[in-house]
Amino acid sequence: MISYARIALLGGIFMAGLFLGWRYEHGNLVAYKAEVKAAADQQIAKNESIQKQQALVNKGISDAYEAKLSSLKSYYGGLRNSSSGNLPSISNPASGVNESASDQLLACAYTTQQLVSLQDWINLQVGIK
Repeated sequence: MISYARIALLGGIFMAGLFLGWRYEHGNLVAYKAEVKAAADQQIAKNESIQKQQALVNKGISDAYEAKLSSLKSYYGGLRNSSSGNLPSISNPASGVNESASDQLLACAYTTQQLVSLQDWINLQVGIK
């Protein structure tokens, strides 16, 4: 027959083992949480760095794009000759027929510059790590 003292002793040993096992797993959990927090802090710092680089690229491309548009406008604006480029009036002309050639060249140059600047922006954004 088992005595109450033996039951208490076995219960105490069981509880001590349970407590030690809990402490071991709790230590693992604390270490895991610290590891996750360190990884999260590292990722946050990396994300902030990438955002700053992207903002610099955006600003640089935007400034260059505006400067190039201004240059194109001054170049093609100088090509205007008010006496040439317009067709004589006819009844019900199609829209855009009376536009000057320099306006069409300027629109084409703007579109081309927009595409070139977009390609530059994409190439720079892809390079950010």
